[in-house]
Amino acid sequence: MERRRVVWLLVIGCLLIVSGCGQQQNASQTVGKGEQLSIYTSLFPLYDFTRKIAGERAEVKNIVPPGVEAHDFEPKAKDMMMLNDADLLIYNGAGFEGWIEKVSAALNNDKLKQVDASQGIDLLPAEGSGEEALGEEGHHGHGQSGPWDPHVWLDPNRAKQQAETIRDALIEVDPAHQTEYERNYEQLARQFDELDARLDDLREHVQQKSLVVSHASFGYLTETYDFEQIAIAGLSPANEPTQRELQLIIEQIEARQVTYILFETLVSGKIAEVIKKEVGAEALTLNPLENVTEKEVADGKDYFAIMDENIDVLKKALDYRR
Repeated sequence: MERRRVVWLLVIGCLLIVSGCGQQQNASQTVGKGEQLSIYTSLFPLYDFTRKIAGERAEVKNIVPPGVEAHDFEPKAKDMMMLNDADLLIYNGAGFEGWIEKVSAALNNDKLKQVDASQGIDLLPAEGSGEEALGEEGHHGHGQSGPWDPHVWLDPNRAKQQAETIRDALIEVDPAHQTEYERNYEQLARQFDELDARLDDLREHVQQKSLVVSHASFGYLTETYDFEQIAIAGLSPANEPTQRELQLIIEQIEARQVTYILFETLVSGKIAEVIKKEVGAEALTLNPLENVTEKEVADGKDYFAIMDENIDVLKKALDYRR
């Protein structure tokens, strides 16, 4: 806690220096002809949607580095200085970014438009308000808080709504290129519709309906396509369960005769190996797309490529037959 307080004091000090030099300029600055917008996003899916809609009209960067647990991310001084000169900050909302209010209060950038991409979307209640959990407690190692499940992007229909919000924000700050933004959005919307159709096909041809997952990130996916997610309490990307918690988890898995357990990409492989050894359940990776790895970046994978990989995993876990 003390370390974070010191970091924020340093951040605010840096901003006072920067804003003192540029405040008057920012107040009257608009996007000029031929200039690129400077856009930052808080989440990989939002980064992917934004760059596809903006095209060459913007330089889009994701503020969370590859391989970093997005729930636990805190902006550093250099991030704040970049945001202080940006045109758009697009964040997920629904309680995902615990840092957003502090950042908004610290920034001194009159031209910055902040966009809550989940605004107006039908949100689901957060973990612990209706889903079943295995283990002793309903806690987990993620930093999300609040009444809502923030993992909106895992339902392509809601992700399409987020993309629409991004399109509208781009048009607002750069109306000269409205036609281009609308055209790019329509291309992206078709991709969402095609992904929705592939998930509908999955729903129609699986023999199982229950997913045992390491964290309840998949509520929007399971709610939209009529599956059930059963979260294993006590597992997190950062913390391994205690011996007692692990024993309780193993007992519950054995009682259900689970064949597959779906772990998030960034969860420790050691946990998966222990459970596989103890109960014989195979560990599969289901990617919540909160962030990407450096390898995924190098391979050029986008939201749709990773969602297609998720569909392949679900076909195995849910016994897809056609």
